[in-house]
Amino acid sequence: MKAGSWVVDAALLVLFLAASTAVEVAAGGGHGPWPGPVLMCPRGSPCFHKWVRCPRECPFRRPWHPYAKSCYIDCYNPKCEAVCKGSGPCDHKGSGCKDPRFIGGDGVVFYFHGRKDNHFALVSDSRFQINARFIGLRPTGRTRDFTWIQALGFIFGSHTFTVEAARAKRWNDTVDHLRFSYDGELVELPQGHKSSWRSPDMELMVERMGRTNNITVKLEGMVEASVNVVPVTEEDDRIHKYQIPSDDCFAHLDVQFSFYGLSSEVEGVLGRTYQPDYVNPAKRGVAIPVLGGADKYWTPSLLSPQCSACVFSPTGTTTSMILQIAEN
Repeated sequence: MKAGSWVVDAALLVLFLAASTAVEVAAGGGHGPWPGPVLMCPRGSPCFHKWVRCPRECPFRRPWHPYAKSCYIDCYNPKCEAVCKGSGPCDHKGSGCKDPRFIGGDGVVFYFHGRKDNHFALVSDSRFQINARFIGLRPTGRTRDFTWIQALGFIFGSHTFTVEAARAKRWNDTVDHLRFSYDGELVELPQGHKSSWRSPDMELMVERMGRTNNITVKLEGMVEASVNVVPVTEEDDRIHKYQIPSDDCFAHLDVQFSFYGLSSEVEGVLGRTYQPDYVNPAKRGVAIPVLGGADKYWTPSLLSPQCSACVFSPTGTTTSMILQIAEN
């Protein structure tokens, strides 16, 4: 291959990648405090045409070490700043972890227990919806269920994607407990740090952030989700008195969402906290502030767009298709 042809092909590859997500496009030789890589955002985002340098502490968008911090830029935030992002969720706005403890878009921590073996809309906006399946148990003498997020269902346009934690009797971190589907078909994602899968239209990407049980789901221009599969540990069981049975470690998902371009009408257990005029009713200073809304956000299945407060309407999906999805 001629050198000139190779350069042209490389340039076309960079342009293609830049059209779909933020990409690392250069290293060294640039302006700034140190000669590290820079990021370029996709066309149409507020940060397009801006070259953003990664911090020294996290020089790469896709570090090869599974526990290294990655360089991240929210291309839809006008600040256009690159920051370091850890490999796990739970500590920032937009997270839902453990029994489930959420941190809303307003920064307020709250709990939403829902009901075991039921589904609830976490986020419902005009362009997409994210539902969650809750698993749980109710020990004798308690008036409510202990619950955890076992699966997520993404609905966007006429497409669907699911990620779930497979049931495990005992936890083994070397075994992958993630299961995926796209438009009802199983998705095979090879084990191994940084293995990835893209939907045929390139709108959705799933990427492993470790060899097992840790992924990032990216829905272009809408949402990015960091997802970890974790068990209920013996220590958590002892502290919270869950009474976890000996034949199920209640493997579940810890999730961290970053949203792009949400509308002011966004709804859902978590989505409502991103409304510009939202006032969180959680009592400040309470150790475990619990928010209700189970009836508003209950949905008949993991991939149903229907709930009493939901605002998403799938495009190109007929009523019969919606009913068929809800029955599965």
